[in-house]
Amino acid sequence: MHDEFLCHVTAYGVCDGRRIGVPLGTYRAPTLALALWWLRDRASWMAERLDPRPESEHIPPGALVPVADPVPDVPAVLRSWCGDPDQQELIADELAAGRLVRIAVSDDTTEYELLAESVDALRMQRTVPALIVPVG
Repeated sequence: MHDEFLCHVTAYGVCDGRRIGVPLGTYRAPTLALALWWLRDRASWMAERLDPRPESEHIPPGALVPVADPVPDVPAVLRSWCGDPDQQELIADELAAGRLVRIAVSDDTTEYELLAESVDALRMQRTVPALIVPVG
């Protein structure tokens, strides 16, 4: 069983023709349960900021409009992922097995990525000798 997990949230977009990543948060979770909680919390946090409630006191009336039909609804996808127990179990199983987990969703301008991996698995990868191939 893996005990610690490193979790990241990043948004990627294109600026001046280059793909740029903007870190939105990092957390070193001491348990699998806390890693899953943090990923769900960050997904909900992003969804709320991308699609705030129209009745929010911070939003002027008429400031929000629905997105066009062909544009993917990133907040809805993130909220759906948070509320899907089967997806949560799948993520837990992958992390417990020491595998890297990446949840990514995109709209027409930005890709949002939730990433988690076992700290123990990272340490084990560092102890594996490097593959050295002679050239020439």
